[in-house]
Amino acid sequence: MSQYFDESPRVASAEAEVAIDVGGSVLTLRTDRGVFSHGRVDPGTAVLLRNAPPPPLEGTFLDLGSGSGVLALALARLAPQATVWAVDVNARARQLTAANAAANELPNVAVADPEGVPADVRFDLIWSNPPIRIGKPALHALLSTWLGRLSTEGRAVLVVQKHLGADSLQRWLIDEGWPTTRLASSRGYRMLQVPSRTVR
Repeated sequence: MSQYFDESPRVASAEAEVAIDVGGSVLTLRTDRGVFSHGRVDPGTAVLLRNAPPPPLEGTFLDLGSGSGVLALALARLAPQATVWAVDVNARARQLTAANAAANELPNVAVADPEGVPADVRFDLIWSNPPIRIGKPALHALLSTWLGRLSTEGRAVLVVQKHLGADSLQRWLIDEGWPTTRLASSRGYRMLQVPSRTVR
């Protein structure tokens, strides 16, 4: 069975459009089968968009697990002077994100697979609705890798369903040296803020 975190989805394409309001302007995005949240904005992503603190006006940002690019495009619209990396293992997701960025005239979005981001790039902000369903070991490895690339003053904002382990994930992050706080709870989701790792 094909999953949205597969590199090459095996399900047939069936595109559908969604619209999101970002800072009073509407972005229209194409979504597709085999990519996270086909035909809608995922409720967790919507929680993050409504409740996350505004991004800095400039810097280097990351949408980790970009899907069709909802968070990447929102960041790019809110901070046009920033560079926003949209990273996903799913080739169809990357194609959609690139097409959606072009259609919405957001040239500050850079789309890549995980290996395509230069090793020296550090992120001032990460927004992510992380792929919980890849399993705990893989999720922990994923987050350790990318949170480890936060800049000195950088932070990440993550949204996770409570019943899929948001609270245990927060405890794990704290135990690993990231003093994680809960910014909001809404519709069964926790929104967590993770600063750069403390010196241990």
